[in-house]
Amino acid sequence: MRPDPEGLLPATEPVTLIDSDGAPVTPARAAVPSETSPADVVGPETQALDAPAPHGCRQLPPTHDLVAALGAMIAARRFNDQAYALVRQGRLAVYPSSHGQEACQVAAAHVLSDGDWLFPTYRDTAAVVARGVDPGQALTLLSGEWHHGWDVAAHRVAPLTTPLATQLPHAVGVAHAARLRGEDTVVLALCGDGGTSEGDFHEALNFAAVLHAPVVFLVQNNTFAISVPLSRQTAAPSLAHKGAGYGIPGERVDGNDVAALLSVLGAAVGAARTGDGPQLVEAHTYRMQAHTNADDATRYRDDDEVAAWSRRDPIDRLRTFLTGRGDVDEARLSTFADDAERMAARLREELATDLRHDPSELFEYVYATPTPQLREQLAMLRDEAERDLGGVSR
Repeated sequence: MRPDPEGLLPATEPVTLIDSDGAPVTPARAAVPSETSPADVVGPETQALDAPAPHGCRQLPPTHDLVAALGAMIAARRFNDQAYALVRQGRLAVYPSSHGQEACQVAAAHVLSDGDWLFPTYRDTAAVVARGVDPGQALTLLSGEWHHGWDVAAHRVAPLTTPLATQLPHAVGVAHAARLRGEDTVVLALCGDGGTSEGDFHEALNFAAVLHAPVVFLVQNNTFAISVPLSRQTAAPSLAHKGAGYGIPGERVDGNDVAALLSVLGAAVGAARTGDGPQLVEAHTYRMQAHTNADDATRYRDDDEVAAWSRRDPIDRLRTFLTGRGDVDEARLSTFADDAERMAARLREELATDLRHDPSELFEYVYATPTPQLREQLAMLRDEAERDLGGVSR
């Protein structure tokens, strides 16, 4: 049976439960603007709690989940800033920061069960860490190592993916395989707004819908694909609307409101797990720093736009909400900050060691039994190393 088209369309405005001032949203409040100009960003906010949505009425997550999310976002912010500093120190080759997108990163990890899978992009190292991967291992690939750093099967976290959207069909394949095996597994696949312009995005959505795969696509719409604004990428009413063409329900959420993200993503994961098939969620957020350390963001966006989004900071928003209700005090905030600093110190120590590699390792994991061509190339390498570099160890 074909799905009802009306049930596939997202709500008119993104779901928000805590506004940028840290106040809970009530039905009397206005809706958050869907456009991303500075004038809109600082305008009145957000969707009423009883507004219609594909997964029903939204409610605030339990307090303990929000407190845990705050601690995780503080750690994620510190992780981002420390990684950016390690780039300047020459310890990382590049780092795509998710500073400002911590709510999306933390929520993506926190809504998953132990048996679920996370498929990240290159900008989602904070989500990888929030999922339980060691921070140093999460940065291994970006430090110039030959491997990506962690045990994929143990953590159920796929490698960081640099080519846009290429991980999405893989995510659908894992979800479909789990369904065929009768496993209670959901796959959450991350991408950015730029990724929705790639063919892999559309192939993955079609593949997922036809196979009824238990996969949730989370699009972190930070308004730029490097320097290309969203208005130059799509003419769709929203990125969440793209799901309707494939028979996938779409939802829009304030990507700087972790409470709304936990609610919306949690419902999407639950729907996928209970047999409702794939889900598409668009989170409206913003990349506060440059695309990477190699980018000059001042060439394509102005200070007023950045300042407007800084007033919607996801950490400040939740901190204000929780402290205002007495759910978090200064002692708890100090503990969160101390934990984040210890993590950053371990990260600095782990990446302070210069990497020393044996170039012959390049040939060890190509085939179980090396081909004659590989043996010949290895011999050439060793000969050149003996003459030019003083030799290698094997």
